Amino acid sequence: MAEPLNAGLMGMQRIAIIGGGYAGMAAGVSLAAAGRQVCVFEGAKTLGGRARGVELDGRQLDNGQHILIGAYRTLLGLMQQVGVDERTALLRLPLTLQQRTPHGDFRMVAPDWPAPLHSLGALLGAQGIGWGDKLSLVKLMLGAQLAGFRLATDCSVLAWLEQGGQSPQLIERFWQPLVVAALNTPLETASAQILLNVLRDSLMGGRHDGDLLIPRVDFTALFPQPAADWLAARRSEVRTSCLVRRIARDAAGWQLDDGDERFAAVVLAVSPQRVADLLPETAALDTLREQLAALHYQPIQTVYLQYAPDVRLETPMLGVAGGLCQWVFDRGQIHGTPGMLAVVLSARGDYSDWDATTLARRVHEELVQHFGLAEPPQWSRVIHEKRATFACAANLSRPGNATAVPGLWLAGDYTAGGQADMTYPATLEGAVRSACAAAEGILKQHFAGISF
Repeated sequence: MAEPLNAGLMGMQRIAIIGGGYAGMAAGVSLAAAGRQVCVFEGAKTLGGRARGVELDGRQLDNGQHILIGAYRTLLGLMQQVGVDERTALLRLPLTLQQRTPHGDFRMVAPDWPAPLHSLGALLGAQGIGWGDKLSLVKLMLGAQLAGFRLATDCSVLAWLEQGGQSPQLIERFWQPLVVAALNTPLETASAQILLNVLRDSLMGGRHDGDLLIPRVDFTALFPQPAADWLAARRSEVRTSCLVRRIARDAAGWQLDDGDERFAAVVLAVSPQRVADLLPETAALDTLREQLAALHYQPIQTVYLQYAPDVRLETPMLGVAGGLCQWVFDRGQIHGTPGMLAVVLSARGDYSDWDATTLARRVHEELVQHFGLAEPPQWSRVIHEKRATFACAANLSRPGNATAVPGLWLAGDYTAGGQADMTYPATLEGAVRSACAAAEGILKQHFAGISF
């Protein structure tokens, strides 16, 4: 752990960032790149927050299996800025949606055509649905494009799909896995406007915007730790195992707990629940407290199963419908750990209350049905993030980055992205976009005309 930086005038121009997840580290890099000194405080030993590397029984895994897409330009740009080589850190696959269902397989792959023809080719060339469904899908997407991917009034995804004439079969094979993966919220309540924002930037974006980027390294090594090393080389700090319990402001600046240091501004880059606990007691923040209290959450469970080394899926990532499993990742193809499968179960279901042994057994039974596995797993573990994401519901009021208290800022995937058509769901890209917006606000409000 680095020694505290010198106090004095330079210390008064430092920014404290509470939280060393993707949002916190992105805020730190953005501010340091503008010449500011930051100090990141992370309560855990490991950086990354809800997207971090974990070690279980000597195996290097992640607390959840996330993916990126080519449209995540903010995150990809920050990774490049801190020295991460995308070619070695990420497995890039063309826009692909492959789903095994009880009624046959669904497969959609974007051809190597220029945009927007590649999207049209992917939709019309989809296997596992009839021409009627293909045409209704294309009609809905083109209609959304003509409307600028804007809704006059937000509604649930299911309502939007039914208004758009999408059949139950098409919803099951195409929309259900897509929406749950993107928004981690059931179709009945998920925001259609937020989904349109994602579709605009991915499926209907540039030629490589919909590419799937699957990390080959753990999520701490993908960005947070390289960002910490980058900050250390620029007179900034990252303090792990340093839990902040209270913040307050006096005439000298912002104080964390009972420390002697003072900061010009504070960025709360922690979960909404932790934000609520840290907010100073002032009526000016009552509206923010109400917004935080109104948020609901959805879990994600990741089931890791180690099979014999010769167990291998036909693709690195495969969807499964009609049961418990939703997405299956072959970590042998991705991380070089042959026989290791990671199965993701997003959003709440009956399985959310099962014990780990029961869940792992039931998941294995489904994998046997789909892939004909001959032997049970040699090892299994379940990671249950009970509040993995906020529920991305229609017409949800999300807080902005600036608060009603000068010098106090928010960064996190739950915040609004300004205009409705720029707001993202709970994704890594949403987190870093929020952090960059907070950093920009700090520079304008606190450091206008100041240069070091």
